[in-house]
Amino acid sequence: MTPDRSDNPERPMRLPVSAVVLAKNEESNIVRCVDSLAWADEVVVVDDGSTDATVGLAERSGARVVQHVFETFACQRNWALDHAGLRNEWVLMLDADEISTREFAEGIGKAISSARPQVVAFRTCRKTMLDGVWLRYSDGFPVWIMRLVRRGRARFEDSGHGEVPVPVVEGEMGTIPTPFVHEAFSRGMDDWWIRHVRYAGREAARERGETGSGGVSDILRFDSSRRRRALRSLARKMPARGLLRFLYQYVLRRGFMDGAAGLRFCRMMACYETMISIRKSEPEPAVSDGASGAG
Repeated sequence: MTPDRSDNPERPMRLPVSAVVLAKNEESNIVRCVDSLAWADEVVVVDDGSTDATVGLAERSGARVVQHVFETFACQRNWALDHAGLRNEWVLMLDADEISTREFAEGIGKAISSARPQVVAFRTCRKTMLDGVWLRYSDGFPVWIMRLVRRGRARFEDSGHGEVPVPVVEGEMGTIPTPFVHEAFSRGMDDWWIRHVRYAGREAARERGETGSGGVSDILRFDSSRRRRALRSLARKMPARGLLRFLYQYVLRRGFMDGAAGLRFCRMMACYETMISIRKSEPEPAVSDGASGAG
């Protein structure tokens, strides 16, 4: 049986937070992620049928593991809020390749201790790493994403292969400026490319089904999240979107300041945008009765 983290004397700092980690075949990342959450009252790993050692490693690190088939990131996070038996009001959502830091935990502690009743969630940000280099400029830091929510008061929303970074909520949303860490390439470059080929197909399908977009006026808004969405919507309609993505990240966002790692990352994201554009121009796949699949 997995030990109760609240009764573990080796975890002296415990905040009243349930940390949820999404995972599938993450044996190379799961221990590091769970151990970084030693400050949380409980850690729950939502596993999508891992066939490697992920489950055993997570449990030995003190996490409780529940199983649920992955559909989308937002669906998986919302399922955890509703069905994972979380015991705390505040819930932090991480992926297995993300890592909490002591400073991030301290930021959460201060945020929830001073949160007024009308605050239903917090924006957070992350440091994306490549070859030990923080992609501060080429990844556009800080990119705000909602990851800390008050259970029962906020929901996650799908967007293509991912989720809406800062969805509309019924209440106030605070900000935690101290970042956590994202080791996006921890499973190797082959894994990153395979995943992004799959993501490109999902993004292309979503874009083919779009009937409209946000107003161009959003580009001029002070809200960086809405401005970022509006810029992406505009870029999707322009030719040479891969080149535009490179120029935006490497030149306008000063990705060159990240050195060789920044150049590499900007080139990779330009390739990703090109893949979406190519997939979008393909005929829509025929739907056959009884066909299904995930991934």
